[in-house]
Amino acid sequence: MSEQNTYTPPKVWKWEAESGGRFAKINRPIAGPTHEKDLPVGKHPFQLYSLATPNGVKVTVMFEELLALGHKGAEYDAFIIDISEGNQFSSGFVDVNPNSKIPALMDRSGEKPIRIFESGAILVHLAEKFGEFLPTEGAARAETLSWLFWQMGSAPYLGGGFGHFYAYAPEKWQYPIDRFSMEVKRQLDVLDKRLGENRYLAGDDYTIADMAVWAWYGAMVLGRLYDAAEFLDVASYKNAVRWAEEIDARAAVQRGKMVNRAWGDPAGQLRERHDASDFETRTWDKIGEEAAE
Repeated sequence: MSEQNTYTPPKVWKWEAESGGRFAKINRPIAGPTHEKDLPVGKHPFQLYSLATPNGVKVTVMFEELLALGHKGAEYDAFIIDISEGNQFSSGFVDVNPNSKIPALMDRSGEKPIRIFESGAILVHLAEKFGEFLPTEGAARAETLSWLFWQMGSAPYLGGGFGHFYAYAPEKWQYPIDRFSMEVKRQLDVLDKRLGENRYLAGDDYTIADMAVWAWYGAMVLGRLYDAAEFLDVASYKNAVRWAEEIDARAAVQRGKMVNRAWGDPAGQLRERHDASDFETRTWDKIGEEAAE
C-alpha cells in the first residue's frame, strides 16, 4: 500500500464529517433520540416496530410460524420503521430500544407491557412464551441456542463488514473486501458442513436458529444479498442452498419476509401488517396508495 493511501489514526478520534456510503447521514457516535415522536399502537397483544432487513425478517417469520400453528395469542401489528429517514431515533423508538436498531417489540399481552430488543432476544422470548421452536432442555436446547448465537455473532461480519465494504462504501478497497470475504466464506463453510450432516441446524427439527440464520445466510446463498452471489460462489455451498430453499418454501416464511418491506417487487411488499387478511387484500392500487403516503 502506498503512503498516499495510508491512514494514520489520530491520538483521539473525533467525529468531524460523515464517513460516506449509503447510510452515512444516519450514522453518529452518540445514542439517544433526535426528535420527539410517539410510536403507534395497534390492537393486538404484540407491537412490532421493524423493517424487512434480515434482522427484521427473523421476527416476522417467527410470528407467522406461530400463527400457522394456531397460536391466536401471537397476533401482532407490524409498523414500518424507515431507517433511511431516521425513524429509529424517535423518542418513542428509543424508549423501546435504546440502541436504535430494528427490530423492537412491545409485548402487551400481560398486565404490564414488556419491551424486548435485539432479534435473538425477541426470538427466545416468543419461543418460550408459546413453547415452540426452542427445545426446553438437554442437548437439543443447547444446540439451538448455540447456532442462534453463532448467527448473532456472525452477522456483523456479513452485514456490517462484507456488505458495507462490498456494496455500500463510497469506494472499493481491496483490503477490507478481502478480509470480510474470507470470513464470510469461512462461515458459509461452517454452515454448509453442519447442514451436510443435519436437515436443520439443531438436528431434525426446525427451530429459531434456522429462522435467524436463514434470514442472513439463507438470503445470501439464495442470491438475495448485496448482488454478491457470483462473487462469493454461493452455489458451491450445496447443503446450505438445499436448506435455504426448503425454508424459503414454507408458507409462513413467504408471508414473514413480506412484512415491513417497501422495496423490490411490489407483489412482495406489505409495508405494515395489522391482520392476517392484509396478505389477501393487497392490490397494486393499494400498494401505490401506501407508497404515496
